Amino acid sequence: MNVWYVNSILGTFRLEEEDNAICGLALCPDGVPELEPLPRKVCETPLLQEAEEQLNEYFAGARREFDLPLAPKGTPFQKAVWAEMCRIPYGETRTYGQLAAAIGRPSACRAVGGACHSNPIAILQPCHRVVGRSGRLTGYAYGVEMKQYLLELEQG
Repeated sequence: MNVWYVNSILGTFRLEEEDNAICGLALCPDGVPELEPLPRKVCETPLLQEAEEQLNEYFAGARREFDLPLAPKGTPFQKAVWAEMCRIPYGETRTYGQLAAAIGRPSACRAVGGACHSNPIAILQPCHRVVGRSGRLTGYAYGVEMKQYLLELEQG
């Protein structure tokens, strides 16, 4: 697995690549850690470089869609939720219930929320576009303030 750190207006993100696909993107609350456990290797590959470039374009308001190979690790249910989440257009939102219905599990709203919380590729798989039934901003792994910031960024 290759790891790269990206500085952004929101802080430092850790990008992970495995088998030529992005498998992780997470905010590092304390910046770049000093030590990396094996078998991770801190190095910039062409894919990680492209991912950094696309993230920078997104944060600058110049990119609406990501064009990167993604390979998140999760259960079949989580992967179904994440795939449906990626179909939410830029600047729009869907409720947990709408996502549950879209994957054929209309009563699984809470489980959809759990899958959103377990999203290993934040922003690239836009869990920030998933809101509560009333349109209220509910939980987000990096805080509701960041969720609101990302939605405002997308809504111009």
